[in-house]
Amino acid sequence: MERELQILWAAIVAYVLGGVLAIFGVALGRRQGRVVLGLLLAGLALHAASLALRWQRLEHGPFITLFEILSSNVWSLMLVFLVAYWRIPKIRPSAAVVMPVLFVLMGWLMLAHPGEGHFPPTYRTPWLFIHIGMAKVFLGATLVALGIAGIVLLRRFGIAKERFATLPDDRRLDELAYRFMALALVFDTLMLITGAIWAQDAWGRYWAWDPLETWSFVTWLLLAFAIHLRLTYRPQPVRNAWMIVAVFVLAFLTFFGVPFVSESPHKGAV
Repeated sequence: MERELQILWAAIVAYVLGGVLAIFGVALGRRQGRVVLGLLLAGLALHAASLALRWQRLEHGPFITLFEILSSNVWSLMLVFLVAYWRIPKIRPSAAVVMPVLFVLMGWLMLAHPGEGHFPPTYRTPWLFIHIGMAKVFLGATLVALGIAGIVLLRRFGIAKERFATLPDDRRLDELAYRFMALALVFDTLMLITGAIWAQDAWGRYWAWDPLETWSFVTWLLLAFAIHLRLTYRPQPVRNAWMIVAVFVLAFLTFFGVPFVSESPHKGAV
């Protein structure tokens, strides 16, 4: 375990260096895209190695304990954001919004106990991995949309407005953000469907309205409503940005709050 943790802390150092450089690059008006990308990719590679070592040692994926859930989600969120950061250079300043969110998760990860958890035999089904994969892409796409929405809101409040002057106007950013929201809706839907199939395999029921299932469905409803509202009524980009913030906050609390405050979260006949 010690080796896993050492590699993980090295990854977090690389993440923090890259994130801080990205934030200061936006604040000071300097382009540090390649250096930031290199540092974050280095952190991602180190983090992947740490997760792989833990997976090999415990013989199950990193999705049982709070430590494992936080660690794997930091990795997946960083992966999705880096793909967007690499492929869409014009949204790179959104790192000033995205990285503080990831810093919160990293700080929480460092405080979590890295101990082992029980992996029930009924969980050993391919549908679990598919379900978790869909969930991670959904949350990652929502995070990217949040970063873009954050630029719109920072402009609205006059914060670092001159630093974002070279970026596309709010309408274009709004359109791009909602493309990621549409992607998030697709994967959120797939997450719910594959989760139901997994629940049938693992617990003998497709849906039981346990706290996590209920709040996951509420998150899906809010996400669908946000997209419907934008397509139907065409609100101003600032209002659309606030809707994205609301969806992300609810998704964040569903992922990282409900399973750990409910007395019987997402459990069945294990």
